[in-house]
Amino acid sequence: MAITSQDICNAADQLKGFVGFHGKRGTHIVRFSEDAFGMDVADDSITPSCEFVWRPEAGTRMALCRARLALLLEQHVDDRLNIGEPLRLYLRRADLPEIVAERNVRQLTS
Repeated sequence: MAITSQDICNAADQLKGFVGFHGKRGTHIVRFSEDAFGMDVADDSITPSCEFVWRPEAGTRMALCRARLALLLEQHVDDRLNIGEPLRLYLRRADLPEIVAERNVRQLTS
């Protein structure tokens, strides 16, 4: 079965967890609840993983960023993040351009 760019985008929308920038360490960290971040992670830097992997382009166009996906994969909690085969294939296919799509950013729900 072939994996399409729509499959890859759908898989990106199914990512779980939250990403925040850890000021003291100078790196992004992944947690699985907004409450799990320490005081040194600013609230406005906490982003759902499914939004973190999309890099803003022009207007409402966004690119599915391989570097950001790779950062999540480096956390070695693939099953908890819900990183499936479509996203792994996308990371391996660096010979193809990044997917660029029209999309709207999801808002955090409290």
